[in-house]
Amino acid sequence: MGGGFYISKFVGVVGIVFGAGAVATIIALAVVYSQEVANNEPQVTTPVIPTTVPSNEPWDKYRLPDTLKPDHYNLTLWPRLTANAQGLYIFTGKSYVVFQCVKETDLILIHSNKLNYTKWADGHLAKLSALGSTPAPTIKKSWLQPTTQFLVLELNGKLAVGESYQLDTVFVGELADDLGGFYRSVYTEEGVEKVVATTQMQPTDARKAFPCFDEPAMKNALVIMTSFDETKKMSTYLLAFIVSDYDYINSTRDNVLIRIYARKKAIADGQGEYALNKTGPILKFFEKYYNATYPLPKSDQIALPDFNAGAMENWGLITYRETALLYDPNMSSNSNKERIATIIAHELAHMWFGNLVTLRWWNDLWLNEGFASYVEYLGANEAEPDWNIKDLIVLGDVHRVFAVDALASSHPLSSKEEDIQKPEQISELFDAISYSKVRSSIFSTYLNTFAYDNTVYTDLWDHLQMAVNSTGTGASLPTGQTVHSIMNRWVLQMGFPVVTINTATGQINQQHFLLDPATAGSVPPSDFNYEWIVPIRWMNTGVVQQQTWLLDKTVTEEDWILANLNVSGYYRVNYDNANWERLLNVLSIHHESIPVINRAQLVDDAFNLARAKYIDTTLALRTTKYLRTEREYMPWESALDNLDFFYLMFDRSEIFGDMQAYLKYQVEPLFKHFGNITRNWTDVPTGHMDQYNQVNAIRVACSTGMEECQTLTKGWYSQWMKDSANNPIHPNLRTTVYCSAIAAGGAAEWQFGWDQFMAATIAIEADKLRSALACTKQPWLLNKYLEYTLDATKIRKQDATSTIVYIASNVVGQSLAWDFMRDRWSYIFTQYGGGSFSFSNLINGVTKRFSTEFELKQLKQFQADNSEVGFGSGTLAVSQSIERTTANIKWVAENKDSVQAWFNTEVPKE
Repeated sequence: MGGGFYISKFVGVVGIVFGAGAVATIIALAVVYSQEVANNEPQVTTPVIPTTVPSNEPWDKYRLPDTLKPDHYNLTLWPRLTANAQGLYIFTGKSYVVFQCVKETDLILIHSNKLNYTKWADGHLAKLSALGSTPAPTIKKSWLQPTTQFLVLELNGKLAVGESYQLDTVFVGELADDLGGFYRSVYTEEGVEKVVATTQMQPTDARKAFPCFDEPAMKNALVIMTSFDETKKMSTYLLAFIVSDYDYINSTRDNVLIRIYARKKAIADGQGEYALNKTGPILKFFEKYYNATYPLPKSDQIALPDFNAGAMENWGLITYRETALLYDPNMSSNSNKERIATIIAHELAHMWFGNLVTLRWWNDLWLNEGFASYVEYLGANEAEPDWNIKDLIVLGDVHRVFAVDALASSHPLSSKEEDIQKPEQISELFDAISYSKVRSSIFSTYLNTFAYDNTVYTDLWDHLQMAVNSTGTGASLPTGQTVHSIMNRWVLQMGFPVVTINTATGQINQQHFLLDPATAGSVPPSDFNYEWIVPIRWMNTGVVQQQTWLLDKTVTEEDWILANLNVSGYYRVNYDNANWERLLNVLSIHHESIPVINRAQLVDDAFNLARAKYIDTTLALRTTKYLRTEREYMPWESALDNLDFFYLMFDRSEIFGDMQAYLKYQVEPLFKHFGNITRNWTDVPTGHMDQYNQVNAIRVACSTGMEECQTLTKGWYSQWMKDSANNPIHPNLRTTVYCSAIAAGGAAEWQFGWDQFMAATIAIEADKLRSALACTKQPWLLNKYLEYTLDATKIRKQDATSTIVYIASNVVGQSLAWDFMRDRWSYIFTQYGGGSFSFSNLINGVTKRFSTEFELKQLKQFQADNSEVGFGSGTLAVSQSIERTTANIKWVAENKDSVQAWFNTEVPKE
């Protein structure tokens, strides 16, 4: 058992206590019980005064008034890790907050959600006292305002400006399994069920743990009993405290104590070693990158069995899903290792940008997440320099966010403060735009353009301009332009441009790219008229040219032109037909003349330009013909991602057979290539990208019916079924092999997979099985699996919505998942709302195949039927799904015949 602070046996558990953000050796918060709390459970009466009519009163608004400024909290919490007589897990707490009055007021508002308060002697829910010479006014009335999540205190007099006051409370909360605030996570070790009391505060759940001024600008410190130092000033959403029976491993790097905490067996099995070994170098890299010393004396990282996000950057105590931190070489794939390295880098980047320098309000979330999402690639590249991981920004982020940002229902990076008020509105911002658009456009394009490497300032543009001026690169900016004038166009308006180059006339122009041009009329107006100042890197017949800026430029027709070299800018590129033909010819005869990233870009641009009616769909399909000679991962992955759309649109139609035959023909050389270089699949390739492409080769070959592939995967799975203690399948290949074998098998194969899932002690292996179980072609098994998502003893709450999406991705399961989600929406919304991404991913995932008028009608009815229940963080996803379905219907009607004819022509005749 690891070291740390031990709570009394009276609590019923020996726990390791961690904190976030301290100045000394332990940071922030410890969870202890108070000797002053009575042995009996407190009897609490909580008056609630509901607001039946909307009002303009401060307590009916969602934002705190600017009258009070918190200084520090003193907090004692006592979690009960066994259920009480009512079957509930609870925690009791008492706290006080010291705050200063900055504007005269007779009202105190402090955030509180799902907490019950013990009344003081005067009958009120809190006690107010003055810390100066002026007595505090008495409390006139106190109540809870559930809708806006406030504890409200009306006073009989005014608080004095400049004076400090103390507000004391005693409260009870539920240590629920809802994955938000102070909650419980459960796991079984050596047959014993154990409970972890843990936290997830971002964005607005610190108020579920204790009453607090729960806004990011309200930085404060915390003091936990007399034996703990005061924390640094920090936002409440960065707070973390955990009680567990965990163990840890540790090391010291440049006087920073690094500890990896996890279940005892996971630590004993060495699953924390990879994270421990990579944390130090990544921290060192960021110290150099930010030109600022890591501000804390320790970095704790902990793997949790139940956690809705991937990870959370709590200052000094980063929380992770087990799959995002723990690595086992016998179970973890190459992609698992990459995910761990990039997520660690992402969260460590936040220790500076986000924690030390923090957004003022959630409308600028992109400043936090976008920067961390960009530099995670840099940190991971430092940890694993042989991977060339920075190239994967194109597939992982640029292409991903293009799909969302090309919709009329997209949104700008930065919203107005007044438009982001409610917790669900805040949660909606945690989307691909806030994470990937920044990573794809602003930082990757413009920081690289100007070679800025240490910008961590909130007033980012001013300091970037200072960097331009001081380094003498200002001459590279367009005449009359500043960083402000360039960058505001990318931040304050949604979307991105398509740059069209006509090599016959020499003209270059731009247009707001919309996946469905018919939606242009519903796009909100922009002060910049949807025009951008675009840096263009390009090559002429394989020779790299000097960068230019798109204002009013012309080019000369000479051989073939390729723009957006290495996808350095956030825009799509279209060409005149003659240049497209020249590019297709280069791909067919000597594709290496085009950089590998741009081969992936050409495919992705072509397919999306075709959907937006800039070019013919058959031209886009022709970009895949050269793939029989392609061995690189990125172009293949780009092609498969785009052909997935064709599968979604046509896998229920007569076109499906010809599509399968074409792709089977295209992938055959790749499959044989990897069979040869791996000694008939007994080895794995040495290259990071090659290991990914080996997985693609098996996945596509098996799914298109290649007999040699199916025999291989069924044989491996059958061998495992005969000897379940010895799995012959390499971890890299397990997800796709499991899926292929379960899809080709019946109830026996599915049940074996389910049994292995339930017996899995390593989360990464459980995740592989969980996704593969959705591959069965048996509807009754899929329906049973859907029902399992409502039972947390079978499918953890953190995994429920993604499991439904897995099932919906299976053509057999799509309608089953849609019916299930509609029928159970009220329950799903109530029980599985703890994560920012859950609802948006669920709604988009279940409806992505929709392409008929009937499905559109059902989708609109679903929206109407649940208007009262609501969609929370999935509200925008419903609108996006309707928009996407409308576009799909039109696309299928316009392209079905030509697509069918093209595939029919291109399939080799035997």
